[in-house]
Amino acid sequence: METETHTAEVKSKSQIKRELHLLHDLGKQLVALPESRLRKLHLPQQLQMAIMDARRFKRAALKRQLQYIAGLMREVDAAAVQQALDGFHRPHQQEVEALHEVEAWRDALLAGDDALLDELVGRFQNADRQHLRQLVRNANRERQLNKPPKSARALFRELSALRSENRNP
Repeated sequence: METETHTAEVKSKSQIKRELHLLHDLGKQLVALPESRLRKLHLPQQLQMAIMDARRFKRAALKRQLQYIAGLMREVDAAAVQQALDGFHRPHQQEVEALHEVEAWRDALLAGDDALLDELVGRFQNADRQHLRQLVRNANRERQLNKPPKSARALFRELSALRSENRNP
């Protein structure tokens, strides 16, 4: 059995440095995290204390503390911590995607996409075809007369309300 080779991976110095930089960046994210969310991560007590201490430091002391945190992060599953941090940001990303979808609907309706109007009326039971068409007509008229886009904003609010009602029945 002594002739068996040790198959443990030998990491290059560059690979170790890359991993430490990733842990350092993760540590920065943890320091910036609100205390309530930090508690939800269930990190070891020593790491939590180091993160809380880092919030008091500035410049060189902060840099040293972040290096210390990166060292402590070696003992923690960094991938799980990163996944939890991504989970904190996910709801915001979903809100942004929803706003982009509503903006696209509004722009398409203002461009005269009647097929989209039919789709929206079929998709949302509270959609009022006549009211939506009136908002589109008014918004186009305001644009032609170089007036403030009051009706376009009202159309956006109406479409947002329809979308949110559909998501929360």
